[in-house]
Amino acid sequence: MQSLEPRRAIRSFVLRQGRLTAAQQRALKGLLPKYGLDPAAGTFDLPRIFGRHARRTLEIGFGNGATLAELARQHPHEDFLGIEVHRPGVGQLLMTLDLEQINNVRVACADAVEVLHQCLPDDSFDALLLYFPDPWPKKRHQKRRLVQPEFVALAARKLKSGGQLQLATDWPEYAAQMLTVVSASPDFTNTAAGGGYALRPPTRPLTKFERRGIGLGHSVFDLSFIRS
Repeated sequence: MQSLEPRRAIRSFVLRQGRLTAAQQRALKGLLPKYGLDPAAGTFDLPRIFGRHARRTLEIGFGNGATLAELARQHPHEDFLGIEVHRPGVGQLLMTLDLEQINNVRVACADAVEVLHQCLPDDSFDALLLYFPDPWPKKRHQKRRLVQPEFVALAARKLKSGGQLQLATDWPEYAAQMLTVVSASPDFTNTAAGGGYALRPPTRPLTKFERRGIGLGHSVFDLSFIRS
């Protein structure tokens, strides 16, 4: 990038939209106004948006929303915000929320880093979930990985003191990077014995994609940290 132009941040995603089904298209058009939050509107007033003060969880990159919907079903007295850039997954989650009348979830279809910077006040969340982010396995692409020191510092600001940072990946090399980067942050303490990987928390639902990976012999690495 030329020095005369603002430096563009490296994004942790590429928009591979895939094919939107007709139902997903209808959901995005008809349901996003009900469940969606617009980053262009500025800072999100989360107590007003949810209509209450409650324990609050943020999931970044929720895929098709299966985990987020399950957590919301299990914890109706808590509130959940999901951020996902891929529209088919957003549409799928919107359909689930509407079908089951799940009212404690809100969605932002946008770049998570931009939403964190521009829309979410500090000390807003009791938990931040990052499950199976794009591993960018090729060496030349690894600068795109989301879990970098800058992201960890940003995540820390958005968590309340004592808030949880939960991560999971099935890529061993990315797991090692996550462990190194978050452990190096003065803002977080590893809750796992010996400062290594954690057991899968009972609060993390086992998705069909994870079951498929386990069936293929893939290991899954969980990490659990507390905001100091």
